[in-house]
Amino acid sequence: MGLSKRIDAAVERAIAMGRAGPAPERLSGALHYACTPGGARIRPTILTSVALACGDDRPSITDAASASLELVHCASLVHDDLPCFDDADVRRGKPSVHRAYSEPLAVLTGDSLIVLAFNVLSRAAGDTPERALALIAVLSRQTGMPHGICAGQGWESEAQIDLSAYHRAKTGALFIAATQMGALAAGQEAEPWTELGARIGEAFQVADDLRDALFDEQALGKPAGQDDLHGRPNAVSMLGVDGAMKRLSDILSGAIASIPSCPGEAQLAQMVRMYADRLTPSAEVLRARA
Repeated sequence: MGLSKRIDAAVERAIAMGRAGPAPERLSGALHYACTPGGARIRPTILTSVALACGDDRPSITDAASASLELVHCASLVHDDLPCFDDADVRRGKPSVHRAYSEPLAVLTGDSLIVLAFNVLSRAAGDTPERALALIAVLSRQTGMPHGICAGQGWESEAQIDLSAYHRAKTGALFIAATQMGALAAGQEAEPWTELGARIGEAFQVADDLRDALFDEQALGKPAGQDDLHGRPNAVSMLGVDGAMKRLSDILSGAIASIPSCPGEAQLAQMVRMYADRLTPSAEVLRARA
């Protein structure tokens, strides 16, 4: 089974767990709607790639970890799109959950996905409870306060923003979770993988800032120009397009250099280079902007 199919199957199994038995039909449908189709599944792909590079001796715990991370990410998108935050009508090229199902059901969908993520990990403990507990600890730390994605959203309500802490929490947290959880799922230490996750997360934040400034809604599959609209700090407003492009290149070079020694080190470096190519806006886009 290819990596993409493996991850999609793990996510589908997790969603089925959340919809099992008598359940509210519309909320059950919203859980599936929020997670499918899944886009690039970047975070679980990084997680599984790290696990494979480290040996992936317990594939079932790796699959549970990748699904749980994706559920938390999908939950964050549902909440981000709510009227109290971005008030976005579109996500992944289709109506956002609160537009398709109502605002109350969107709140419940996001909450349910977060709870389901931890349920998936607890059920996967089996004969590796130490790994499951470590995975739960990492995912909870990178989801909540004071350094997780909840903190990242919270920074936007502050009068003064610590930009480094804001970016690390808003975007970097789940990428740090991805690299750390991949290592933990394969029985390795989490800490050596922190820098790689942080650098990939920062690269995706800068790339997202560039895409928000350079692309339109059709290309993004979600509203464009949101950073300017909501007055958010971002790399383009601080560094300009050229400066943000250079910053992106520097971060990605550092990410490759930070990969810990492991059997699959070369394959991981290739994966980072692949994402670098995908993240960097093309010359055609930059010319059009000019």
